[in-house]
Amino acid sequence: MSDLPNIRDAAFAIPDLTQLADRPTGHKPRILMLYGSLRERSYSRFLTFEAQRLLEAFGAEVKVFHANGLPLPNDAPDTHPKVVELRELMLWSEGQVWTSPERHGAMSAVLKAQIDWIPLPGGSIRPTQGRTLAVMQVSGGSQSFNALNQMRILGRWMRMVTIPNQSSVAKAFQEFDEAGRMKPSSYYDRVVDVMEELVKFTLVNRGIAPYLTSRYSERKQDAEKQAAAIDPAKA
Repeated sequence: MSDLPNIRDAAFAIPDLTQLADRPTGHKPRILMLYGSLRERSYSRFLTFEAQRLLEAFGAEVKVFHANGLPLPNDAPDTHPKVVELRELMLWSEGQVWTSPERHGAMSAVLKAQIDWIPLPGGSIRPTQGRTLAVMQVSGGSQSFNALNQMRILGRWMRMVTIPNQSSVAKAFQEFDEAGRMKPSSYYDRVVDVMEELVKFTLVNRGIAPYLTSRYSERKQDAEKQAAAIDPAKA
């Protein structure tokens, strides 16, 4: 390491292919689904339920979080039952699906509020870190990707493995029947594609997410803390 004088040797690690070997965990892929609307007839909720059926058919265990009763961020203590429920589901999940209507060219405040309740312990290690993510949106007019693009930025910020595929359902009021089931269409086929891809990425990612998200800067910080605990003069 003589050519890299700024590197702390104890924290530097060469990527090891053996650490990426398959590690079966003995349970179905755990997928958490969030959606961004509280309307009685909510197309984002209908789309979420349709995707849930597909995920379960692909072999996943699925839980849907309903944001009804969730307070605005920082408008209630962390002990609020809905906040506790959301955070426990975040930790339970191995992958997630975020579905939002597009409101005024952006993702909905309902979905953003759910994301904003996720704590950032330690300031860097996020509860979502290393989990897979699929994003979907519905819109009342022509096809758009504004909400999808915003959710992708959020997924990157939360250090999630956001899959390449995505779903944008235009004129959603035409795509669901009175019972809330999605009609056959190319939009529906894309939802199938996205859920299939999410399960595949989750299976590949499970068991190795901690290794994939292990970072030199964080290992260096941990090494410095350990050294300071042994010898305070090194703090």
